[in-house]
Amino acid sequence: MKWVRYGRYTPEDFEVSSEDLLKALSDFLLRSGFDNPYDPTPGRKLSFEELKRAIEEALYNDSLFDEERLEQLREMLQRMSQEDIDKLVQRLADQLVNEGYLQQDGQGQTGAGESPEGTVEVTDKSIDFLGFKTLKDLLGSLGKASFGAHDTRDMATGVESSGASKPYEFGDTMNLDISTTLFSAMQRDGVQLPLNLEYSDLHVHQSEYRSSCATVLMLDCSHSMILYGEDRFTPAKKVALALAHLIRTQYPGDSLRLVLFHDSAEEVRLADLAQVQVGPWYTNTRDGLILAQRLLDKERKDMKQIIMITDGKPSALTLEDGRMYRNAFGLDPLVISRTLEEVGRCKRQGILINTFMLASDHGLVQFVQQVTQLCRGKAYFTTPYTLGEYLLLDYMNRKTRTIH
Repeated sequence: MKWVRYGRYTPEDFEVSSEDLLKALSDFLLRSGFDNPYDPTPGRKLSFEELKRAIEEALYNDSLFDEERLEQLREMLQRMSQEDIDKLVQRLADQLVNEGYLQQDGQGQTGAGESPEGTVEVTDKSIDFLGFKTLKDLLGSLGKASFGAHDTRDMATGVESSGASKPYEFGDTMNLDISTTLFSAMQRDGVQLPLNLEYSDLHVHQSEYRSSCATVLMLDCSHSMILYGEDRFTPAKKVALALAHLIRTQYPGDSLRLVLFHDSAEEVRLADLAQVQVGPWYTNTRDGLILAQRLLDKERKDMKQIIMITDGKPSALTLEDGRMYRNAFGLDPLVISRTLEEVGRCKRQGILINTFMLASDHGLVQFVQQVTQLCRGKAYFTTPYTLGEYLLLDYMNRKTRTIH
């Protein structure tokens, strides 16, 4: 009689790295409330048991392994008892905690096979990894950039030369064009040693003047962002993480602030973005613009801009006495007029507004057209699947055309 002996399975048997596991769990960790759009407690922390269930689901779907490895994994899982699977899932969950991708609250470290209580929280290490992964998926390899690397129409005397040289003027960066400087002296006095250099002989390289930019990313987290059979908020959060990683690594002279707008508006830290969910709220675009202007006023940058991601027209307004005025039906004249007043203030302060729309109903198009007419921004009517490409490429290239 033939006997088959089974040993204990370990994560190494499946070649599951924490990075691969984190990529497979990205939608789960950046959840938007789409799975339960009527959850009365948006933004609650994940329980450790929810994490383990998500890991077990990831082991059975095709997001973690290629097709060949997935078949091998399924065969191995079929030969395992439920107890062994539970132990494997527990070890993988502990692996994410031990390597610093997740932080467990409520209890200390647990051993394999135990059922811990408490919650888990996404750490800065995970946020940075997910931002890098999203950016890599959207844009591939990025080119070289330097401090304050946004192109403008002006020329200056920087370090990276890209234009003809010019006579040196007081205050220019001393980036000498040696050959032109020497040739100027020889044209005047001829070829002789020692060479007599005068102030008028000095020429410096010109380079493209590049500016730094302060950005406020406004994310709509009203209820419509997860309704109508489509999750629009999770892609928006991924784009925010990718943009933050791009700025930190490629444009270190820039700054990024995040603002959520719903019934009101609030600034959130990037580290807290993973916990944010859509709630049963309306769309108070005006409060978001007011807060964004306040944040940009503190920045000392050459360029200031607001990037607004939304899927609905403004439907709420905070009145002078603090009461909330709401009207979700059509374009309410009061809400629209007060919102456009803030757009006008942004224009007067030189703040650019780029609007990325995840819907295209008639009322929304009308509102966006008014915003783009008032402000020198652009409107992008896009989808959750192409949002990141449009937003990030626009941020880097500063194109002048509007994409519809």
